[in-house]
Amino acid sequence: MSVGTSGAKSALRAHDVRSASAPRHGDLAELGIDPDDLPDGLVIADEHGRVICFNAAAVRITATPAADALGRQLDRALPLEDLEGRRWWQITDPYGGLAIRVGQPERNLLLPGGREVLVTARYVRTRPTGPIRRVVVSLRDTEARRRTERSHAELIATVAHELRSPLTSVKGFTATLLAKWERFTDDQKKLMLETVDADANRVTRLIAELLDISRIDSGRLELRRQPVDIGAAVGRHIQAYVASGQSADRFLLRIGQPLPALWADPDKVDQVLSNLLENAVRHGEGTVTIDVEPAPSPREAEDAGTSVTVSDEGPGIPEESMNRVFTRFWRGSKRGGTGLGLYIVKGIVEAHGGTITVGRAPEGGAQFRFTLPVGTPAYLA
Repeated sequence: MSVGTSGAKSALRAHDVRSASAPRHGDLAELGIDPDDLPDGLVIADEHGRVICFNAAAVRITATPAADALGRQLDRALPLEDLEGRRWWQITDPYGGLAIRVGQPERNLLLPGGREVLVTARYVRTRPTGPIRRVVVSLRDTEARRRTERSHAELIATVAHELRSPLTSVKGFTATLLAKWERFTDDQKKLMLETVDADANRVTRLIAELLDISRIDSGRLELRRQPVDIGAAVGRHIQAYVASGQSADRFLLRIGQPLPALWADPDKVDQVLSNLLENAVRHGEGTVTIDVEPAPSPREAEDAGTSVTVSDEGPGIPEESMNRVFTRFWRGSKRGGTGLGLYIVKGIVEAHGGTITVGRAPEGGAQFRFTLPVGTPAYLA
């Protein structure tokens, strides 16, 4: 009876569980596949319920040495309980249950000690409704799923917190205006309505961020490519900051020529520029320098690309934090907001086929650099 690994074979000999009459399980070995190379735990029991394969991932997940599992009955080598504490193999009874069953769907079960694992079972029969030849069990660690669940819970908590403040303001001002409209001067009414408008914009931006995250995570972020003058786009953002009270001397825009014709989604590019410039203005210090220049395309099939580098002269980002900057909810020591902006920026850049990096600027502040391929449509190439 072939087990597929030398360690498993020697353990089988130690348990003396070879049977001349039992069919051989040589499928993996015949295909040149080592069960220890599989990413999931693999446990196989023969027609008598004895474990004949217990791969390295199963050892890691269950913390049971392969030598202790091989040759033992499946229910003893892999003691599983459901979430209500019932013994799983007694409930499912693969060898004595209905002959029409082909396996068990994936579900959460508990190992001794309460560790949760995802378990799937497949019943291999000699013929339909015939006796079982093998029981093949797949084990998965639930840590990745738990991380996803924690991320979703954190997202919900963050969104609830961010929505509460502007909605409370909107509700308070509108209720006050409706109840005491005649008591306020026109200037007071205008101020309150402007505050309501600003808070409504905050809610709208947050909802847009959530939609972007959903589309990025599912790979459904749509791009409407058009010719984009990225230098002019940066100039518009700088003018908006100057109009809102920032000094024009705080910004330095340098454009290298000639820039290749860039085809991208102008709204998404504006979103990227807005996030990067806002970070530099709000959290950086000194001059904000924006360099727009031609660059090699991040795509192998294209020669030309355009890069944009945004640098400031502030304290910068700590070295140990740089590998987390583009993850969800990352915030520096002085950062506010949802912590979703840079995650969305990375998703937008990568959806264009581009790359984005973070580092330290020559002046010591933070430096973000993203590069986009020219993205010329096929019918114009």
